[in-house]
Amino acid sequence: MSLADATPRSQASAGLSSQPAFDAEGAATHLLARLERVPASRWFVIARVVMGSATFFDAFNALSIAFVLPILVPLWHITPPEIGILIGASYVGQIIGAFAFSWGAERYGRIPCAAAATAIYAVLSLACAAAWSFNVLLVLRFVQGIGVGGEMPVAATYISELSKARGRGRFFLLYEMIFPIGLMATGQVGAWLVPLMGWQIMFLIGGIPGLVIALMLLRLPESPRWLIGKGRLASAEAVIGRLEAASDKSSEAAHAASAVTLPAQVEVPARSRGKWGELLSPAYRGRTLIAWVLWASAFLVANGLNNWMPTLYTTVYHLALPEALRAASLTNVAQVCLVLICALVIDRTGRKYWMIGAFGLGAVTLGILGFGGTQEVSWFIVLSTLSYGLIGSIAAVVYLYTPEIYPTRMRAVGTGVATSWLRIASAIGPTIIGFMLGKGGGVDAVFLMFAAVAIIGLIAATRMIETRNLQLEEISR
Repeated sequence: MSLADATPRSQASAGLSSQPAFDAEGAATHLLARLERVPASRWFVIARVVMGSATFFDAFNALSIAFVLPILVPLWHITPPEIGILIGASYVGQIIGAFAFSWGAERYGRIPCAAAATAIYAVLSLACAAAWSFNVLLVLRFVQGIGVGGEMPVAATYISELSKARGRGRFFLLYEMIFPIGLMATGQVGAWLVPLMGWQIMFLIGGIPGLVIALMLLRLPESPRWLIGKGRLASAEAVIGRLEAASDKSSEAAHAASAVTLPAQVEVPARSRGKWGELLSPAYRGRTLIAWVLWASAFLVANGLNNWMPTLYTTVYHLALPEALRAASLTNVAQVCLVLICALVIDRTGRKYWMIGAFGLGAVTLGILGFGGTQEVSWFIVLSTLSYGLIGSIAAVVYLYTPEIYPTRMRAVGTGVATSWLRIASAIGPTIIGFMLGKGGGVDAVFLMFAAVAIIGLIAATRMIETRNLQLEEISR
């Protein structure tokens, strides 16, 4: 329920005295309607690029460990179980970050929390470059994970709240493509620079630009929907006016609003303040549990593959380091291609049917690998790349879908808690793979496990609600 849903209708209680008169509910509804009518402009591009840059290096830092492990494994004599623990450490930190920064985003705003999370992962990336042992890197990756885990749900919430109902899927996924592009760039940079300059270069590249981006984030305006939800109507109006002024077309709403003076702050009823427990209230329990299963299923497979592929190519298939890194980087190329296709069609197919198709086809390709498809390295490259592309597209769509299904007062918390299942699955998946391989289990067994997880995701996808082309406030009623 938004401020417009919760505030008494009387003009006196809202503190509005100018003409034409609005009560708090009417003012909130008016501002949201103006936001929905704002034409596309260069400003939206800038906002997506700046927030997307933070997401790009979030992805870079999340995956960088995969492309330094082939060097560190023989250098520090790291065992397969230790590889899984090192990969998983970052995801444990990301769980903490997802909870902490999503809570902070509801209380202090989207922008300051996105900037703080970006600064944390950038500083810790530089610290990782100076690590001298397995244990030191383990601790640093854990702390860095707090920033990595905090940035993405807050960024996704911010971009979702800037989006209009019609075409929101395309608008959001063209931003969200930056994350798989970041993963793809990590693969290409890792394949090219790590053999030439050593493993530290990955952490240096992941850290230095992040500090600049954190400062750029602070220059973005706050989410108008968050400001409205907090009763800060004048601030919300100022941001919306800025968006209208930046558009190529004049907005009739901007002229209509010129005679209206909105208060800096109106009282926000307790009902307008979201609570953690509301995620499992009768109104939201079903969509929350389905979202959690989608996140866990998609990312257990996607990040299990992503983090282990370079090491599998060197240890199981005995490819030379440059060849292994190039082969592993193909998975992210496939993901970018499929997310681009998804962005172009998602507002026609809907979120639900894309997820059903991608989980279903992914289960088939993973099942083929599990039943003997891992014997020949060329087929392994083709099928694992296609599998990751399919499941990786789901990883992008859940970032679109999850902020849509919650009201503004709990959107960041709902998204942050959902992404914690990403982190849990991503910590468990690589660790399980490490122990399976360390105990003598074959690669076939790993992919049979992945196929089973994809089937669980497929079942959950059939229970999704459809959100395409609906205003956010309409979905959350």
